[in-house]
Amino acid sequence: DRVLVRIKDLTLEKADQEVWVRGRIHTSRAKGKQCFLVLRQQHFSIQALVAVGQHASKQMVKFAANITKESIVDVEGVVRKAFQKVGGCTQQDVELHVQRLYVISSAEPRLPLQLDDAVRPEVEGDEDGRATVNQDTRLDNRVIDLRTSTSQAIFCLQSGICQLFRETLIRKGFVEIQTPKIISAASEGGANVFTVSYFKTSAYLAQSPQLYKQMCICADFDKVFCVGPVFRAEDSNTHRHLTEFVGLDIEMAFNYHYHEVVDEIADTLVQIFKGLQERFQTEIQTVGKQFPCEPFKFLEPTLRLEYREGVAMLREAGVEMGDEEDLSTPNEKLLGRLVKEKYDTDFYILDKYPLAVRPFYTMPDPANPKTSNSYDMFMRGEEILSGAQRIHDPQLLTERAKHHGIDLEKIKAYIDSFRFGAPPHAGGGIGLERVTMLYLGLHNVRQTSMFPRDPKRLTP
Repeated sequence: DRVLVRIKDLTLEKADQEVWVRGRIHTSRAKGKQCFLVLRQQHFSIQALVAVGQHASKQMVKFAANITKESIVDVEGVVRKAFQKVGGCTQQDVELHVQRLYVISSAEPRLPLQLDDAVRPEVEGDEDGRATVNQDTRLDNRVIDLRTSTSQAIFCLQSGICQLFRETLIRKGFVEIQTPKIISAASEGGANVFTVSYFKTSAYLAQSPQLYKQMCICADFDKVFCVGPVFRAEDSNTHRHLTEFVGLDIEMAFNYHYHEVVDEIADTLVQIFKGLQERFQTEIQTVGKQFPCEPFKFLEPTLRLEYREGVAMLREAGVEMGDEEDLSTPNEKLLGRLVKEKYDTDFYILDKYPLAVRPFYTMPDPANPKTSNSYDMFMRGEEILSGAQRIHDPQLLTERAKHHGIDLEKIKAYIDSFRFGAPPHAGGGIGLERVTMLYLGLHNVRQTSMFPRDPKRLTP
């Protein structure tokens, strides 16, 4: 009849209480008439002692010592204050003195990877000659890798990003919508789409929910957001690209200026960053043990630079680039370092991009025909959001599509959406996995995608 207790709740306040705990055997070590077990739940762990005495026989100690790693066990015992801090466990002030022990699910003796190896910092492994686990081995055995304290912390924090995104936008009066992922035409007007068989015809996997977000704005929802999968058929084998990722998308009508939307999106991200600092310090510190990184810095309100200012900073640093040239990845990263040195922030906005490097639906800047009402947002020198004021006039939209050489028949449904009165609006799309990666200072987006998909990986 005892209540199951979480390991994270086993503190000095529980000392001398009888408890029942379910966990995995992380390690076991027999020593004479005693066996020391480390029990793990997610990224929390506690030492459990099985000792010959009133509640345990020699056979029970031997039995405990032979339970294979990663087996799931139920333990009944008494929480005791530890004589000294228990190193290697999150619960360092107490230990569990075992009275009864039950194996719920036994793991095979041979594991495809050792969890201690999988959480070892790469530098530490290199220096000591100890094993570290490479990315492909982790992904090939993802179920095991996801049990590590680092992975548990990463995906708890990622869940927090989604929760904070929803909380913040709902508080701001946004409505969450769900958009189709099987569509009749390429949503971005390009060729990088996945084609699927759809009865007697073909369909595509959505590159973006943009059309449907905009249709909702035209339907007077005013402020909408959605969280869902986005598909990109790009043969990009980089540290930050996936063929399927989770999009955090926002669209909003505005009254006077598209900066109303820019400010709203930026504040949403700032509220997420603040929420992570307040609610997820344990997870941030857990990841930092394996992947040390400087704490993420941001300003409030968010720093906003015009594109020309960013180009000027790059030129001062010796980069040669034209006024209407798009930022390359190396230049993005360099600009991020320059901004950090000058303004001490890891998060900033670059506004007023050249019209020539933006999609056809981007609103031209009325004050300068060579620039546009568009913006990107960056974390640690890498883009996490691309957005713009959308053209809401069907005639101008048609002209811009022709200028880009786009087949008007293929985007007819898109243009028709604006023929019945559309308010001025803007928005953008954020990559969840990329935000998680950059906030934690990780080096590969596959670390923050639970089951990543890229040009070379379709399993598990």
